[in-house]
Order: sequence, then structure tokens, then C-alpha cells
Amino acid sequence: MSEAFAPWTTTAARTIRRGHFWIAGERVTTGDKTVQRGPMYVEWEAPEQVVRPWPVVLMHGGGFQGTEWFDTPDGRPGWAQRLVEAGYAVLVVDRPGHGRSPYHVDTLGEMGPPFLYEGGQRIYFPGDDARHTQWPFASDDTAAMDEFIAGYGPLPRDLELSETMDADRTAALLDRIGPAILITHSASGPDGWLVADRRPRLVKAIAAIEPMGPPFAAIPNIGAMRWGPTAAPLTFEPPVHDPAALREMRAGDYALPALAGLPILIVTAEASAFAAASPPTAAFLNACGASAELLALADHGVRGNGHGLIYERNSDEALAPVLDWIVRKTEA
Repeated sequence: MSEAFAPWTTTAARTIRRGHFWIAGERVTTGDKTVQRGPMYVEWEAPEQVVRPWPVVLMHGGGFQGTEWFDTPDGRPGWAQRLVEAGYAVLVVDRPGHGRSPYHVDTLGEMGPPFLYEGGQRIYFPGDDARHTQWPFASDDTAAMDEFIAGYGPLPRDLELSETMDADRTAALLDRIGPAILITHSASGPDGWLVADRRPRLVKAIAAIEPMGPPFAAIPNIGAMRWGPTAAPLTFEPPVHDPAALREMRAGDYALPALAGLPILIVTAEASAFAAASPPTAAFLNACGASAELLALADHGVRGNGHGLIYERNSDEALAPVLDWIVRKTEA
């Protein structure tokens, strides 16, 4: 008989407040009946005393769910807990159609393909890059791999629709809680720009961890970034009616007024194949009047990471320079 799995016996006690709520979707009619479309689940935690001025909203990557910010695959506390320990109120969302946010094809459209084990290997595991040393379990640990992949589901096939719902629901979340800091990962990276576009006065800073890109990319099994750094429309000045015009733009041709003056950090990992998408994304945003900064973790002594840096062995060390930047930019 295998040893009982009782993580509560080895996990340190902590004093927090926690709860959950929902950002409701629209009511839609099917025949003579009414259903709800694309609600968003929100789970929150806060220390006994919140000492930071703004809460943090954590937005998960593609096909996954908010649990990626909780415990790491090897059982350590994730960024959500570490941010609570740093004095923040933290809200973790399941983007519409992901995790605990229900999906139905009648309201959200056709599903994309299921998430593949081979995709998880390609995206997260060490490949030919010998620098990638921080992945938290061995490639032949089938039980750990099964548990990791279990959290993944399909994305909506329509990426523009998915990003639009993410941004609309998160904007509604900010309407409810007030100004906040956004931390995005991977496929939720475009959501950060879209939420700021909708609620510029309610987004205090964005830290984008290896955001999906580069601009205008066609992401396999996900969709096309037709509007440059997003699949859904942004508010450009002068107005853009056909996103194809953006492909030929030069710096200053178009502006994104909502991003002007907004602290933006784009974080890359030393051994991630996805890191190459980040400099072109920062360049596009800055050509439109933003002031996005690039932070290469290796430049801060945080080495050996891939795309899953938020839950790799040195996830605490990876958070440190990001948290330092957030404090400097939002509490100065």
C-alpha cells in the first residue's frame, strides 16, 4: 500500500483571509430559454494586514487555470502565496472557459483541440538547451506529468472572442475592486494590454511573464495575433479599422493612449524558446507610445529557467526582481 498523501501534515501554517466570487457573464437567449455566457471565477487571498496599496490580479496562461499560481508541481508555495506574504491582497482568476469558469459551445463557440502531453513537453521541459536546469520533475516521472497535464483543457477556437471576454470580465473585476496590478503569464499576456485599454485609470502596472507573441504571430492551435500584440482590437490613435495597416507602421504612426505612462514589465527566462517573442512585443508597444521595459531573469542572477518559470525550482528567486520592480513602480 502506498504512503498516504497528506500535504497538510508538512505544509507550514499561515494566517490569511480568503474567499471567492464570480464576475457574471451576459444573459443570452437560446430558443425561449436564458443562459449565461462566459462567467469568470475569482479566488482571493489576503494577509491579516494588507500593507500594499494595490491588490494583484494573477492571470493564467493558455489552456491552464488559476491553479498555476498556487502550489508548484513539486509542492512548494507559488507566487500567489508569496505575494500574500509580501503584504498584497491577491486575486487569481480562471479566465472564461477555463478551469472553474464553465465552458459550453452554445455560448462560447467551438472548442480548440485538447491539450497534448507532447505540447506540455515541448513548451515546458528541457530540450536541447543545456541551460534549462530548473524544471521541477524528471521527464520520466509519469505520475507527476499526469498530474501536471490534468489541469489543462481546450481553449475556445476563436482567440479574438476569448481575449475579448477575458478583457471584458477583468475590466468588470477592476470596476468592482478598484485599481490593481496585473501579472499575466504566456497566453494571458495580450489580456493585460486589452484590460489597460479598457480601464487605463484602474491598471496601476502590468508585469507580463513571457507574454504570447510576437506581434502578428499565428500561434499553433491557438490563433492569430491580428492586431499586433493581441488578437482582439486595441484602441489606436488615429483609429485603425483594418489591422493589416499596423504591419507597415513606423514608430509614431499610431499611438495606444491607454498605455502611455503605464508601468509595463516584460519578463523573460534564460532558457525559454518563447523568450524571443518578448523584445518584438516591447518594441511594438513602445512604438505606440508605451514605455515597456524588458527584464531578463539571467541578468538578475536567476538562471536555468524555461517558459514555466513561475513554478520551476527557483520560482521564489524568479519572483524577487519582479516584485522589486512592482514596488518601485507603484509605491514610489
